[in-house]
Amino acid sequence: MRQAINRKWVLARRPGASLRPDDFRFIESPVPPLGEGKAMVRNLWLSLDPTQILFAYEGSGENTIPIGGTMRCIASGQVVESKLPGFTPGDLVQGWLGWEDYTVIDGSPQLTPGLFPLTKIPPGVAPNLAVGALGLTGMAAYLGTMDVAKPKLGETFVVSSAAGGVGSLAGQIAKIYGSRVIGIAGGKERCDRVVSELGFDGAIDRRTEDIGARIDELCPGGIDVFFDNNALPSMMSVILARMRPRGRVVLCGATQYYMGEQSTGGLDHISVIMKRVRMEGVYANDSGDRFPEARKALRAWILEGKLKPVEDVIVGLENAPSALMRVFEGANFGKQLLKI
Repeated sequence: MRQAINRKWVLARRPGASLRPDDFRFIESPVPPLGEGKAMVRNLWLSLDPTQILFAYEGSGENTIPIGGTMRCIASGQVVESKLPGFTPGDLVQGWLGWEDYTVIDGSPQLTPGLFPLTKIPPGVAPNLAVGALGLTGMAAYLGTMDVAKPKLGETFVVSSAAGGVGSLAGQIAKIYGSRVIGIAGGKERCDRVVSELGFDGAIDRRTEDIGARIDELCPGGIDVFFDNNALPSMMSVILARMRPRGRVVLCGATQYYMGEQSTGGLDHISVIMKRVRMEGVYANDSGDRFPEARKALRAWILEGKLKPVEDVIVGLENAPSALMRVFEGANFGKQLLKI
Protein backbone atom coordinates (compact mmCIF):
# COMPACT_ATOMS: atom_id res chain seq x y z
CA MET A 1 0.00 0.00 0.00
CA ARG A 2 2.78 2.46 0.93
CA GLN A 3 4.23 2.11 -2.59
CA ALA A 4 0.90 2.75 -4.33
CA ILE A 5 0.29 5.84 -6.41
CA ASN A 6 -2.40 8.28 -5.36
CA ARG A 7 -4.10 10.14 -8.21
CA LYS A 8 -5.61 13.43 -7.14
CA TRP A 9 -7.02 16.74 -8.30
CA VAL A 10 -5.50 19.88 -6.80
CA LEU A 11 -6.62 23.48 -7.07
CA ALA A 12 -4.55 25.17 -9.79
CA ARG A 13 -6.05 28.66 -9.43
CA ARG A 14 -9.03 30.47 -7.93
CA PRO A 15 -12.13 30.03 -10.13
CA GLY A 16 -13.52 33.04 -11.94
CA ALA A 17 -17.12 33.81 -12.85
CA SER A 18 -17.46 30.32 -14.31
CA LEU A 19 -15.59 27.09 -13.73
CA ARG A 20 -12.91 26.09 -16.21
CA PRO A 21 -11.06 22.78 -16.56
CA ASP A 22 -7.73 24.50 -15.96
CA ASP A 23 -8.88 25.67 -12.52
CA PHE A 24 -7.75 22.19 -11.45
CA ARG A 25 -4.68 20.05 -12.05
CA PHE A 26 -4.48 16.24 -12.10
CA ILE A 27 -1.35 14.87 -10.44
CA GLU A 28 0.06 11.62 -9.10
CA SER A 29 2.00 11.18 -5.87
CA PRO A 30 2.89 8.32 -3.53
CA VAL A 31 0.18 7.22 -1.11
CA PRO A 32 0.93 9.10 2.11
CA PRO A 33 2.32 7.15 5.11
CA LEU A 34 -0.10 6.18 7.83
CA GLY A 35 0.69 7.56 11.28
CA GLU A 36 -0.75 6.59 14.63
CA GLY A 37 -4.38 7.54 15.16
CA LYS A 38 -5.10 7.68 11.42
CA ALA A 39 -6.94 5.58 8.86
CA MET A 40 -6.47 5.25 5.12
CA VAL A 41 -9.65 5.35 3.03
CA ARG A 42 -9.92 4.22 -0.56
CA ASN A 43 -12.48 6.60 -1.97
CA LEU A 44 -15.35 5.05 -3.93
CA TRP A 45 -18.01 7.70 -4.60
CA LEU A 46 -17.64 11.49 -4.72
CA SER A 47 -20.55 13.86 -4.20
CA LEU A 48 -20.33 16.89 -6.51
CA ASP A 49 -22.18 19.81 -4.93
CA PRO A 50 -22.33 23.56 -5.70
CA THR A 51 -21.27 24.53 -2.18
CA GLN A 52 -17.87 22.87 -2.39
CA ILE A 53 -16.69 25.44 -4.91
CA LEU A 54 -16.90 28.04 -2.11
CA PHE A 55 -13.83 26.50 -0.52
CA ALA A 56 -11.88 27.16 -3.72
CA TYR A 57 -12.43 30.91 -3.35
CA GLU A 58 -10.45 33.13 -1.03
CA GLY A 59 -12.19 34.40 2.08
CA SER A 60 -13.27 31.10 3.63
CA GLY A 61 -10.71 31.45 6.40
CA GLU A 62 -9.33 28.13 7.58
CA ASN A 63 -11.72 26.41 5.18
CA THR A 64 -10.02 27.85 2.08
CA ILE A 65 -8.29 25.26 -0.08
CA PRO A 66 -4.77 26.55 -0.83
CA ILE A 67 -3.46 26.69 -4.36
CA GLY A 68 -1.99 23.24 -4.90
CA GLY A 69 -4.22 21.75 -2.21
CA THR A 70 -6.39 18.70 -2.81
CA MET A 71 -9.98 19.43 -3.76
CA ARG A 72 -12.42 18.26 -1.10
CA CYS A 73 -15.96 16.94 -1.11
CA ILE A 74 -18.30 14.66 0.76
CA ALA A 75 -17.41 11.14 -0.29
CA SER A 76 -17.80 7.51 0.65
CA GLY A 77 -15.06 4.91 0.72
CA GLN A 78 -13.63 1.84 2.36
CA VAL A 79 -10.98 1.68 5.07
CA VAL A 80 -7.96 -0.21 3.72
CA GLU A 81 -5.57 0.35 6.62
CA SER A 82 -6.21 1.69 10.09
CA LYS A 83 -4.41 2.84 13.21
CA LEU A 84 -7.53 4.74 14.25
CA PRO A 85 -9.55 3.23 17.11
CA GLY A 86 -13.03 2.16 16.07
CA PHE A 87 -12.18 1.65 12.41
CA THR A 88 -10.94 -1.55 10.81
CA PRO A 89 -10.04 -2.53 7.24
CA GLY A 90 -13.18 -3.23 5.26
CA ASP A 91 -15.36 -0.65 7.02
CA LEU A 92 -17.46 1.46 4.66
CA VAL A 93 -17.26 5.11 5.70
CA GLN A 94 -18.33 8.59 4.67
CA GLY A 95 -16.89 11.99 5.42
CA TRP A 96 -15.17 15.06 4.06
CA LEU A 97 -12.58 13.36 1.87
CA GLY A 98 -10.81 14.31 -1.34
CA TRP A 99 -10.87 14.20 -5.11
CA GLU A 100 -8.30 11.42 -4.92
CA ASP A 101 -7.90 7.65 -4.76
CA TYR A 102 -6.80 7.55 -1.12
CA THR A 103 -7.36 9.93 1.76
CA VAL A 104 -5.59 9.65 5.11
CA ILE A 105 -7.80 10.91 7.90
CA ASP A 106 -7.78 10.92 11.68
CA GLY A 107 -11.55 10.89 12.20
CA SER A 108 -11.76 14.49 13.35
CA PRO A 109 -13.85 17.01 11.39
CA GLN A 110 -12.18 18.24 8.25
CA LEU A 111 -12.29 21.88 7.15
CA THR A 112 -15.23 23.50 8.93
CA PRO A 113 -14.99 22.64 12.65
CA GLY A 114 -17.77 20.37 13.81
CA LEU A 115 -18.68 19.11 10.35
CA PHE A 116 -18.07 16.01 8.30
CA PRO A 117 -16.31 13.67 10.71
CA LEU A 118 -15.40 10.25 9.36
CA THR A 119 -18.36 8.00 10.23
CA LYS A 120 -19.33 4.46 9.37
CA ILE A 121 -22.05 3.98 6.79
CA PRO A 122 -25.09 2.34 8.43
CA PRO A 123 -25.54 -1.36 7.61
CA GLY A 124 -27.61 -1.97 4.51
CA VAL A 125 -26.94 1.47 3.02
CA ALA A 126 -25.12 1.45 -0.32
CA PRO A 127 -22.06 3.77 -0.54
CA ASN A 128 -23.63 5.79 -3.35
CA LEU A 129 -26.86 6.37 -1.39
CA ALA A 130 -24.80 7.33 1.65
CA VAL A 131 -23.59 10.46 -0.18
CA GLY A 132 -26.79 10.98 -2.15
CA ALA A 133 -30.40 10.43 -1.14
CA LEU A 134 -29.37 9.23 2.33
CA GLY A 135 -26.53 11.72 2.65
CA LEU A 136 -26.39 15.50 3.09
CA THR A 137 -28.42 15.97 -0.10
CA GLY A 138 -31.27 13.91 1.32
CA MET A 139 -30.95 15.60 4.69
CA ALA A 140 -31.37 19.05 3.10
CA ALA A 141 -34.40 17.92 1.10
CA TYR A 142 -36.03 16.24 4.10
CA LEU A 143 -35.40 18.98 6.65
CA GLY A 144 -36.32 21.79 4.28
CA THR A 145 -39.54 20.09 3.29
CA MET A 146 -40.60 18.77 6.69
CA ASP A 147 -39.53 21.67 8.92
CA VAL A 148 -40.11 24.73 6.74
CA ALA A 149 -42.32 23.81 3.79
CA LYS A 150 -44.62 21.50 5.79
CA PRO A 151 -46.54 20.38 2.67
CA LYS A 152 -50.20 19.57 3.03
CA LEU A 153 -52.82 17.73 1.02
CA GLY A 154 -54.05 19.78 -1.90
CA GLU A 155 -51.44 22.55 -1.60
CA THR A 156 -49.35 23.77 -4.53
CA PHE A 157 -45.61 23.20 -4.08
CA VAL A 158 -43.16 24.76 -6.56
CA VAL A 159 -39.48 23.74 -6.52
CA SER A 160 -36.59 25.23 -8.49
CA SER A 161 -33.65 23.11 -9.72
CA ALA A 162 -36.25 20.37 -9.77
CA ALA A 163 -33.97 18.07 -11.75
CA GLY A 164 -31.13 18.41 -9.23
CA GLY A 165 -30.28 16.27 -6.25
CA VAL A 166 -32.16 18.23 -3.57
CA GLY A 167 -35.01 19.50 -5.75
CA SER A 168 -35.88 16.08 -7.15
CA LEU A 169 -36.19 14.67 -3.62
CA ALA A 170 -38.03 17.65 -2.10
CA GLY A 171 -40.68 17.54 -4.81
CA GLN A 172 -41.22 13.82 -4.32
CA ILE A 173 -41.55 14.24 -0.55
CA ALA A 174 -44.20 16.91 -1.11
CA LYS A 175 -46.05 14.49 -3.40
CA ILE A 176 -45.99 11.87 -0.63
CA TYR A 177 -47.84 14.36 1.56
CA GLY A 178 -50.45 15.03 -1.10
CA SER A 179 -49.27 18.34 -2.54
CA ARG A 180 -49.51 19.27 -6.19
CA VAL A 181 -45.91 19.73 -7.34
CA ILE A 182 -44.60 21.96 -10.13
CA GLY A 183 -40.90 21.85 -10.95
CA ILE A 184 -38.72 24.54 -12.51
CA ALA A 185 -35.69 23.19 -14.37
CA GLY A 186 -33.40 24.04 -17.27
CA GLY A 187 -34.14 22.34 -20.57
CA LYS A 188 -37.16 20.60 -22.05
CA GLU A 189 -35.76 17.10 -21.59
CA ARG A 190 -35.16 17.61 -17.90
CA CYS A 191 -38.62 19.11 -17.46
CA ASP A 192 -40.20 16.18 -19.26
CA ARG A 193 -38.33 13.73 -17.02
CA VAL A 194 -39.38 15.29 -13.71
CA VAL A 195 -42.96 14.75 -14.84
CA SER A 196 -42.63 11.30 -16.41
CA GLU A 197 -40.07 9.79 -14.01
CA LEU A 198 -40.65 11.60 -10.72
CA GLY A 199 -44.39 12.11 -10.94
CA PHE A 200 -44.44 15.91 -10.77
CA ASP A 201 -47.69 17.49 -11.91
CA GLY A 202 -46.02 19.92 -14.27
CA ALA A 203 -42.71 21.56 -15.13
CA ILE A 204 -41.43 24.90 -16.38
CA ASP A 205 -38.34 25.34 -18.53
CA ARG A 206 -36.60 28.38 -17.07
CA ARG A 207 -34.37 28.66 -20.13
CA THR A 208 -37.07 29.05 -22.78
CA GLU A 209 -40.38 29.75 -21.05
CA ASP A 210 -41.85 32.81 -19.33
CA ILE A 211 -41.90 31.60 -15.73
CA GLY A 212 -44.63 34.00 -14.62
CA ALA A 213 -46.95 33.13 -17.48
CA ARG A 214 -46.41 29.39 -17.00
CA ILE A 215 -47.04 29.63 -13.24
CA ASP A 216 -50.28 31.49 -13.94
CA GLU A 217 -51.24 28.61 -16.24
CA LEU A 218 -50.15 25.75 -13.96
CA CYS A 219 -50.93 27.34 -10.59
CA PRO A 220 -54.07 29.46 -11.16
CA GLY A 221 -54.87 29.46 -7.45
CA GLY A 222 -51.41 30.64 -6.42
CA ILE A 223 -48.47 28.98 -4.67
CA ASP A 224 -48.41 27.68 -1.11
CA VAL A 225 -44.75 26.62 -0.99
CA PHE A 226 -41.67 27.61 -2.96
CA PHE A 227 -38.59 25.44 -2.36
CA ASP A 228 -35.74 27.45 -3.86
CA ASN A 229 -32.39 25.96 -4.86
CA ASN A 230 -31.39 28.69 -7.35
CA ALA A 231 -31.24 32.04 -5.55
CA LEU A 232 -32.15 33.95 -8.68
CA PRO A 233 -33.70 37.30 -7.63
CA SER A 234 -35.79 37.63 -10.80
CA MET A 235 -37.33 34.20 -10.26
CA MET A 236 -38.00 34.96 -6.60
CA SER A 237 -39.86 38.17 -7.41
CA VAL A 238 -42.07 36.33 -9.90
CA ILE A 239 -42.84 33.62 -7.34
CA LEU A 240 -43.53 35.98 -4.41
CA ALA A 241 -46.08 37.91 -6.45
CA ARG A 242 -48.02 34.66 -6.81
CA MET A 243 -47.75 33.30 -3.27
CA ARG A 244 -50.90 32.56 -1.33
CA PRO A 245 -51.46 34.04 2.15
CA ARG A 246 -49.36 32.28 4.81
CA GLY A 247 -47.18 30.75 2.13
CA ARG A 248 -43.76 29.33 2.94
CA VAL A 249 -40.48 29.86 1.09
CA VAL A 250 -37.56 27.48 1.68
CA LEU A 251 -34.16 28.99 0.86
CA CYS A 252 -31.99 25.91 0.38
CA GLY A 253 -29.48 26.51 -2.40
CA ALA A 254 -27.82 29.04 -4.67
CA THR A 255 -26.56 27.09 -7.67
CA GLN A 256 -26.65 29.92 -10.21
CA TYR A 257 -25.65 32.60 -7.71
CA TYR A 258 -22.34 30.89 -6.91
CA MET A 259 -21.20 31.25 -10.49
CA GLY A 260 -22.24 34.85 -11.05
CA GLU A 261 -25.70 34.36 -12.54
CA GLN A 262 -27.29 37.04 -10.37
CA SER A 263 -30.08 38.23 -12.64
CA THR A 264 -31.89 41.49 -12.09
CA GLY A 265 -34.76 41.80 -9.66
CA GLY A 266 -35.18 41.86 -5.93
CA LEU A 267 -37.23 40.85 -2.95
CA ASP A 268 -40.88 41.79 -3.22
CA HIS A 269 -41.24 43.03 0.35
CA ILE A 270 -44.85 44.08 -0.10
CA SER A 271 -45.92 40.58 -1.15
CA VAL A 272 -44.03 39.06 1.79
CA ILE A 273 -45.59 41.46 4.28
CA MET A 274 -49.15 41.60 3.01
CA LYS A 275 -49.39 37.84 2.48
CA ARG A 276 -47.51 37.00 5.72
CA VAL A 277 -45.12 34.82 3.76
CA ARG A 278 -42.59 32.93 5.84
CA MET A 279 -39.06 32.70 4.39
CA GLU A 280 -36.42 30.57 6.09
CA GLY A 281 -32.96 29.35 5.15
CA VAL A 282 -32.10 25.69 5.57
CA TYR A 283 -28.58 24.54 6.44
CA ALA A 284 -28.73 20.81 7.01
CA ASN A 285 -25.45 20.69 8.93
CA ASP A 286 -27.15 22.47 11.83
CA SER A 287 -29.41 19.50 12.44
CA GLY A 288 -27.09 16.51 12.72
CA ASP A 289 -29.21 15.15 15.57
CA ARG A 290 -32.09 14.80 13.10
CA PHE A 291 -30.14 12.80 10.52
CA PRO A 292 -31.12 9.36 11.90
CA GLU A 293 -34.80 10.35 11.72
CA ALA A 294 -34.38 11.67 8.18
CA ARG A 295 -32.47 8.60 6.97
CA LYS A 296 -35.07 6.27 8.47
CA ALA A 297 -37.95 8.08 6.75
CA LEU A 298 -36.17 8.45 3.41
CA ARG A 299 -35.04 4.84 3.38
CA ALA A 300 -38.55 3.62 4.20
CA TRP A 301 -40.02 5.67 1.33
CA ILE A 302 -37.39 4.29 -1.05
CA LEU A 303 -38.14 0.69 -0.02
CA GLU A 304 -41.88 1.33 -0.36
CA GLY A 305 -41.39 2.72 -3.86
CA LYS A 306 -42.70 6.15 -2.89
CA LEU A 307 -39.36 7.93 -3.39
CA LYS A 308 -37.03 7.48 -6.33
CA PRO A 309 -33.38 8.40 -5.65
CA VAL A 310 -32.26 9.70 -9.03
CA GLU A 311 -28.51 9.69 -9.65
CA ASP A 312 -26.44 11.10 -12.49
CA VAL A 313 -23.24 9.04 -12.39
CA ILE A 314 -19.96 9.96 -14.06
CA VAL A 315 -17.30 7.25 -13.95
CA GLY A 316 -13.58 7.89 -13.49
CA LEU A 317 -11.63 10.16 -11.14
CA GLU A 318 -10.14 11.91 -14.16
CA ASN A 319 -13.61 13.34 -14.86
CA ALA A 320 -14.17 15.07 -11.48
CA PRO A 321 -13.92 18.69 -12.75
CA SER A 322 -16.28 18.06 -15.66
CA ALA A 323 -18.72 16.34 -13.30
CA LEU A 324 -18.78 19.41 -11.05
CA MET A 325 -19.20 21.71 -14.04
CA ARG A 326 -22.28 19.71 -15.08
CA VAL A 327 -24.01 20.89 -11.89
CA PHE A 328 -23.45 24.56 -12.71
CA GLU A 329 -24.38 24.02 -16.36
CA GLY A 330 -27.64 22.35 -15.37
CA ALA A 331 -26.69 19.21 -17.29
CA ASN A 332 -27.23 16.66 -14.52
CA PHE A 333 -30.50 14.90 -13.81
CA GLY A 334 -30.70 13.99 -10.15
CA LYS A 335 -27.83 13.82 -7.70
CA GLN A 336 -24.45 14.32 -9.41
CA LEU A 337 -22.08 11.58 -8.31
CA LEU A 338 -18.68 10.40 -9.51
CA LYS A 339 -17.78 6.74 -9.20
CA ILE A 340 -14.04 6.33 -8.94
